[in-house]
Amino acid sequence: MDRLTIYRRDLQGLAGDARLRSLAERRGIDFSSNDYLGLAQSNRMRAAVVRALDAGVPVGAAGSRLLRGNTDQQAGFEDAAARFFGAEAALGFGGGYVANFAVITTLPQRGDLLLMDALAHASTHEGARAGRAEVASFRHGDVGHAEDVITAWRRAGNTGAVWIAVESLYSMDGDRAPLDDLMRLADAHGFLLIDEAHATGVFGPRGRGLAHHLEGRDNVVTLHTLGKALGGSGALICGARVLIDFLVNRCRPFIFATAPSPLMAAAGLEALAVLQDEPWRQATLAGHVTAFHDQMARRLPQVPLSGSQIVPLIVGPNAETMALAAQVQARGFDVRGIRPPTVPEGTSRLRVSLTLNATRADVLRLAETLEDLWPDL
Repeated sequence: MDRLTIYRRDLQGLAGDARLRSLAERRGIDFSSNDYLGLAQSNRMRAAVVRALDAGVPVGAAGSRLLRGNTDQQAGFEDAAARFFGAEAALGFGGGYVANFAVITTLPQRGDLLLMDALAHASTHEGARAGRAEVASFRHGDVGHAEDVITAWRRAGNTGAVWIAVESLYSMDGDRAPLDDLMRLADAHGFLLIDEAHATGVFGPRGRGLAHHLEGRDNVVTLHTLGKALGGSGALICGARVLIDFLVNRCRPFIFATAPSPLMAAAGLEALAVLQDEPWRQATLAGHVTAFHDQMARRLPQVPLSGSQIVPLIVGPNAETMALAAQVQARGFDVRGIRPPTVPEGTSRLRVSLTLNATRADVLRLAETLEDLWPDL
């Protein structure tokens, strides 16, 4: 008996549906990473890590935060980040996925309702499956539908808190959540969980995010990743001190995990300083976004645009999407095809990510290339 048959058949099925994935090297001009401000390879970030190493900061924490893994660097970074974003407290995790999963499996309790946007990140869905609360979803960005779901849940006799989970800027569609309307709903029924992963560093004053005006409320919890616009690795959960203390005491993905590298705390501190010292990065990226959208609206007016640094170009079929991605890559642009289950069936797309790793001239040439190749689809 071949014990590996089930796995081979699964991979063959993926290949037949043009959904087989493999690891690919970085090639071409960066239009696929989340390094929006170009910090991951910046001299300032590199120098900050070198200074930390020279000062004796260890590479690894070598233990959980509740044991010997709680370093001055991590604690200091959390305090600085809480002040920067406007929250009462912050807590670091190894990455955005685990941070989102951790919050959703810890804060919503039995008898509560976790209400997710239909296009919420995979980590939200996995957390929902593993968590204690009842789970429901609402149509993407549709506050009226969210309210209808809550009303039906209340009429069924439920009295717990409602935890509304959204992304402020959606990672595959590049559109924004109606945060103010959702906040009014949360004020009436419970809490608002906001994943700021793709907005941190890009939007808000000095990159504080799209939810910056909501930070500090006792019923708002935000997630800020360090591995995207901030150029490092890890994530922060920001919220009321009592909720952060509850995570420290009850969150299994925090309690039983080795703490993040203290070097990433040093990098995170430097990234926050860059956001304050170098506003030109945010402004230049905004210029890239405007230029690309203007060019695409003129060259391919039939293609809907997002208005942000994440621009999904919907193709539809999986095979055609990957063929177009390969053609664009052959022209020197690292643009990747995105297929189900990352996006809904029938909506495979090129995900163009605008970053400062590309120049304005590169952005314009990509628009020209897409116009040239799109009719060949």
